[in-house]
Amino acid sequence: MAVATQSLEELSINSIRFLAIDAVEKAKSGHPGLPMGAAPMAFVLWDRFMRFNPKNPQWFNRDRFILSAGHGSMLQYALLYLFGYDSVTIEDIKQFRQWESKTPGHPENFVTPGVEVTTGPLGQGIANGVGLAIAEAHLAAKYNKPDANIVDHYTYVILGDGCNMEGVSGEAASFAGHLGLGKLIALYDDNHISIDGSTDVAFTEDVSKRFEAYGWHVLHVKEGNTDLEAIAKAIEEAKSVTDKPSMIKVTTTIGYGSPNKANTAGVHGAALGAEEIALTRKNLGWEYEPFVVPQDALNHTRKAVERGAAYEAEWNKAFADYKAKYPQEAAEFERYLSGKLPDGWDKVLPTYTPEDKALPTRKHSETCLNKLAAVLPELIGGSADLTHSNLTELKGKGDFQKGQYQNPNIHYGVREHGMGAIVNGIALHNSGLIPYGATFLIFSDYMRAPIRLSALSQAGSIWVMTHDSIGQGEDGPTHQPVETLASLRAIPNLTVIRPADGTETSGAYKVAIERAKANAPTLLAFTRQNVPNLAGSSIEGVTKGGYVLVDSEGTPDLIIIATGSEVSLAVTAAEKLTAEGKKVRVVSLPAWDLFEAQDAAYKESVLPKAVTKRLAVEAGSSFGWHKYVGTEGDIISIDRFGASAPGNVCLEKFGFSVDNVLAQAKALLG
Repeated sequence: MAVATQSLEELSINSIRFLAIDAVEKAKSGHPGLPMGAAPMAFVLWDRFMRFNPKNPQWFNRDRFILSAGHGSMLQYALLYLFGYDSVTIEDIKQFRQWESKTPGHPENFVTPGVEVTTGPLGQGIANGVGLAIAEAHLAAKYNKPDANIVDHYTYVILGDGCNMEGVSGEAASFAGHLGLGKLIALYDDNHISIDGSTDVAFTEDVSKRFEAYGWHVLHVKEGNTDLEAIAKAIEEAKSVTDKPSMIKVTTTIGYGSPNKANTAGVHGAALGAEEIALTRKNLGWEYEPFVVPQDALNHTRKAVERGAAYEAEWNKAFADYKAKYPQEAAEFERYLSGKLPDGWDKVLPTYTPEDKALPTRKHSETCLNKLAAVLPELIGGSADLTHSNLTELKGKGDFQKGQYQNPNIHYGVREHGMGAIVNGIALHNSGLIPYGATFLIFSDYMRAPIRLSALSQAGSIWVMTHDSIGQGEDGPTHQPVETLASLRAIPNLTVIRPADGTETSGAYKVAIERAKANAPTLLAFTRQNVPNLAGSSIEGVTKGGYVLVDSEGTPDLIIIATGSEVSLAVTAAEKLTAEGKKVRVVSLPAWDLFEAQDAAYKESVLPKAVTKRLAVEAGSSFGWHKYVGTEGDIISIDRFGASAPGNVCLEKFGFSVDNVLAQAKALLG
């Protein structure tokens, strides 16, 4: 085929293919096969259907695009470059997978403007897409009027065989079908190849029938390599179905155009090599040098810049009209988009005295959520079928269901992994919503990937975890987190807070809400069992991560450091030791990373280096505590699995009692 005979569409599609081929070859690393095969569907979608403004990647009413099969990242970088985004230049493409480049190995939203979510772990992207579609549906139901649609955009996802094999995609797709999210459209790159070779070695189900069973509208484009009109027709039909999400299976050839490596695992995750690239150029009639895009192709794709400016100008005018007609709703909507919190929002968070009734911190959490919902209508969330155990219902606010998208209470069903990825998608919609997802702390293991990704991708997700220790009791070791807190504290940019009482719970929510607005996640760990309200507990102390709760006269002989339900044990033990003439300080340390972020003077004021006799008390792993107790200190912890018994019995048997804290403290004091 001679270059001159190629249409503008063919030139553009081959530009995508060869940018991917050349970038992977230069890096000697990457996945060229997916971009080569998926280029036609991606081009048709971006060229004919998607509404976006390349010069303002954060324009609110843009259509969202997710490359769930994130290993094929050069597909997205090529699209961003061709369609006029300033965030990806040809030099950036030449730096694919290199140090501090804007074109990392997998798409990262915090690195490359135009990338909506971080993908790579397969299945996460399509599940994030469900969250984006939920955010759109919720805001549309709350703010659109019969004469004004200010929230009106689609979420498009390209996913692959690997995404469909991962369980998280099934959880999220099932939920999306239940909800009838009609503005979610997924294009399935059906190329039958994964790293191990043909997917037939492990994956022979009928994906279309599975999605039909989930309640999706399903279409099939049988010739996805060349039949652009069939792709366009399928997307049109998907858009016309408003009461179901749509899945378009697009059958393609991985590595399309490569004479010897197409349709093989060899083109999935490795460069083609110089010889095969030369053959591919000849096969596709591509006479251009590496990284050269024909001007005709650029002239065509860059029309998106003018279209995008017009789309945004049209929306701005529509919003101005909306603001004139509906000033109250517009003001609230604008506050959402600004990321600002209303003045004095945190004044609703309650404080407590020792005279107030002892309650589980999960109950205090329920109080906080409902107090906050009254002043923060952007709160939206729920539990993985544990609403009445996690206590996460926003009272009187209604359930988010098909046809009732304006309501904020989401019932995720027993889908922890899917819930986690969906919550991240809501957060990364970047529309000011504050999403939370809840389950038992032990089942954070089922959602470790999205919790980690919330921290990595700077998503303002709030993770509400209850039943936080062996105090869970009779359900036994399968339900009793032991190592969980330590492992979660190890995740960078994730603040883990384990509050001691009602006031500290309020402090935990103050931190979580502020971090959510700053695009950072927080995990809150709450008790099942009652805990007393402590004299001196402090919202401000929680914001600093740790503080002196009980102090001694003069320099202490001993510092007892604790978190959560164990803080009250430390306080009672300190009172008894003080009565015996000992000088004891109690430090509550609910959020380690926040404490570490304080200046040296503050940390010294709380944990003076001169006081080397220290006792840490936490009903979990000792891992990490040695940093705070040093070589002369001790730790009351649990480094084995729990047991099935009433919670108070478990705690006593494992040493979490005032008597044992006293005994260990006296042993340290000699």
